[in-house]
Amino acid sequence: MTARNTRSTIIPGMRYRDAAAAIDWLCKAFGFEVDDVYKNPDGTIIHAQLTFGNGMIMIGSVRNETDFDAFIKQPDEIGGFETQSAYLVVEDAQAMYERAKAAGAQIVVELKFEDYGGQGFSCRDPEGRLWNFGTYDPWV
Repeated sequence: MTARNTRSTIIPGMRYRDAAAAIDWLCKAFGFEVDDVYKNPDGTIIHAQLTFGNGMIMIGSVRNETDFDAFIKQPDEIGGFETQSAYLVVEDAQAMYERAKAAGAQIVVELKFEDYGGQGFSCRDPEGRLWNFGTYDPWV
């Protein structure tokens, strides 16, 4: 048997109360691009795919339809906290910082150089989700 050198793909999924507005904001603030959007008849988002460089995230509307849904909480339901967050590798952290700030992102960790290498910052989107951006690339 021959060993294969492959990477698994991890695609974070996030839920938003107003997923359509979140998609628009994420594209404007961070530069995501819409790959595809699937909507319910009432206009809520079942599933949307947004790309960022060679990565992708999935966005959906908050719902209570499946067994899994009972395990998801929004930041405003747990005191503004997050139990996970995305880290996006960017070439220019300063430019992303300025773009996010101009779009109204709440900066929670200011732009700084890290001891382990790279420059980065952390911010919240309008629904309180945490996002981390930095130039540190663990694949390099």
